[in-house]
Amino acid sequence: MPWPGGLGALLAGGGEGCTGQLLCMAGASFKICAFNMQGFGEAKAGDAHVSLQILARCDISAVQEVRDAKGDAVLTLLTELNRYQALPALYAQLGSRRLGRGTYKEQIVFIYRLETLPGGHLLLASMHPAQVGHPLPTGRYACPGTAPCFPPGGLTPAAALGNQVPSLTASPLPAIKDFVLLSHHASPRNAVHEIDRLYGLCRELTQRWGTQNVMVLGDLNAGGAYVPPSAWGSIRLRWEPSFHWLIGDTANTTVRARTHCAYDRIVVQGDEMLGAVVPGSAKPYNFARSLGLSEEEVSAGEAPHCPGKEG
Repeated sequence: MPWPGGLGALLAGGGEGCTGQLLCMAGASFKICAFNMQGFGEAKAGDAHVSLQILARCDISAVQEVRDAKGDAVLTLLTELNRYQALPALYAQLGSRRLGRGTYKEQIVFIYRLETLPGGHLLLASMHPAQVGHPLPTGRYACPGTAPCFPPGGLTPAAALGNQVPSLTASPLPAIKDFVLLSHHASPRNAVHEIDRLYGLCRELTQRWGTQNVMVLGDLNAGGAYVPPSAWGSIRLRWEPSFHWLIGDTANTTVRARTHCAYDRIVVQGDEMLGAVVPGSAKPYNFARSLGLSEEEVSAGEAPHCPGKEG
């Protein structure tokens, strides 16, 4: 999508968890965001001042569309982000494998502040275009033996999203164990199908990881011509009552003056997860307006989709 926005939510302290991977510590709160960096690689890493300002606002960020075969760009970004930080405020990163069809490969990278993570395991799930899973006799899917689906230590889910293969990572780093963050970058032409199939994946994650607390966030292309109003009735993630959409259909997650679409979303599963979110805090953050950037500067630079705004 041309510069759709990202989003974020501020979670209340106490309880188990937050909008995604991190759990709020008692009496504390933290911010999480997701944004599409549109082909982030070495060239953009060398001039990432806008992205650095956005990342520094959040405790955890799901960065989408990282296209960096060597991995140097993310390390450069992290080094710059930590240049003026000190323990325990340093940031770390955990990325999915690079997946995709043909020569197109991208990954989702989670960048998080170390001091915000209590004990446990950080459970991440990310979706990328990949080889179609082979159906099993049960009607479920398994990864092809040649597909680069799961990092070492990851979990192998029994469900795949049609032409999507989930990349699951169980991190050895300290984090909350009761919450799952699922970041997905939907294909515009298949957005309706992919968003609907996320419902089944959330159920699979609930069964395999033993928690009802799942958050879906990212560039779902969930608006405009990609998901017309007539399509919502066929999307289970939308009408199943245990899922709560925190970014509404009338929101504008773009930074272009001529567009107004809610492409990027945050969806939480379960009342417990919903109760951890500060009401009204999940909203698009128009970084161009906040940082005084013109539309031309946004289009020409490394600026990502609008990330999340704290409450």
